[in-house]
Amino acid sequence: MRADLLEHVGRALYGPQWQTPLAADLGVTGRTVRRWKAGDPIPDGVRADLLAVVTARGNALAELAKALV
Repeated sequence: MRADLLEHVGRALYGPQWQTPLAADLGVTGRTVRRWKAGDPIPDGVRADLLAVVTARGNALAELAKALV
């Protein structure tokens, strides 16, 4: 996984202050996310963890959308 994709997803989920909340959802420290953003290798398992976070957020938003209809 590339750092730019991590940042793109993080910003989409949490806005400009994305690093700390993303770290919490991934179960790592904010420092770890900042290192990944700076170019340290991102472990393979992070992609699956990030997909789970995105999926859960998407499901929650879909439920909210149903309630608004």
